[in-house]
Formats: sequence, C-alpha cells, structure tokens
Amino acid sequence: MIIKHIGQRVAVLIDVQNLYHSAKNLYRARVNFREILKLAVGGRNLIRAFAYVVRTKTGEEKPFFEALTKLGIETRVRNLQEFYGGLKKADWDVGIVIDAIRIAPGVDTLVLASGDGDFVALVEYLKNQGKRTEIIAFGKTTSLRLKEMADEFIDLERNPEKYLLKR
Repeated sequence: MIIKHIGQRVAVLIDVQNLYHSAKNLYRARVNFREILKLAVGGRNLIRAFAYVVRTKTGEEKPFFEALTKLGIETRVRNLQEFYGGLKKADWDVGIVIDAIRIAPGVDTLVLASGDGDFVALVEYLKNQGKRTEIIAFGKTTSLRLKEMADEFIDLERNPEKYLLKR
C-alpha cells in the first residue's frame, strides 16, 4: 500500500478517448468519470483536472462535456479532423504532454488516466523532475512499459462495476 499524503498537490489529466475505447472494447460500457476523478485525487489536494475530448461535427457530445465540467474537470476540446479517404483523427498526445510539463512545477503528483504507451517518455521526464506519477487505466489495454515506469499503476479492471456505467 502506497501512502498518499493528504497535503499532496495533485493534477489529473484524463485521456478520454483512451479510456472510452478501452471501456467500450473490453466491457461494452461507458466510463464513470466521477469515480475516476475521486480515485485519482485519493483524498489529496486537487489543483487541476483536465479531460482531453474530441468534438464531432454533430455536436452530440456537448452534454457529456457539460457533465465533466460539473464534476470540476476542465475540458480541453479539439475538433475531429476528417481526411480525404475517410480517415478521422483527433490526437491529444502532444497537448497532454505540454499541459503536464506546464503544470508540473505547481504539483507534487501527476495522475494520468491513460494506458497509451506514447506517454512513457513523459512519465520518465516527470519522475526526473521529482514528481510522483500515477497511471489509471484498464490493465489489458495499458502499455507494459507505462505500468513499469509509473510510481503507481491503478488498474480499473480490479473493480470494473465501480468505474463503468453500463449502456
């Protein structure tokens, strides 16, 4: 058991697409972001929480964005890009890295809710800056290297009924 000191200042960065697709593919369910945030903060001092989301042309996700805001999570919104040939892309990796590096000096712990192996270098950098790093994600879809690099890996699959909303 790792002690999480009450006074620790925490930033939470949520890779919504990563968690959404993992929950959908593994459980055919949606993510309970209220419980994810509670787990990430762990009774400590939340400085800021960001959710990285994608806006589609239809705008059907607007109520979801509003729900995140009501939870105290700031949404970072990027428009879905559609390329010739039907390829769709909305990559937040660079934005997440920049926010993490920008906010790191003001916090003790960075909690990244993502299993994306692209964040291994970020976690390594943050640890070299003396920051505690925690990863929250679904074990089956999380990069092994990311799990190993973080100070703590919290597997949402240990208690799926708490962190998922059935469709």
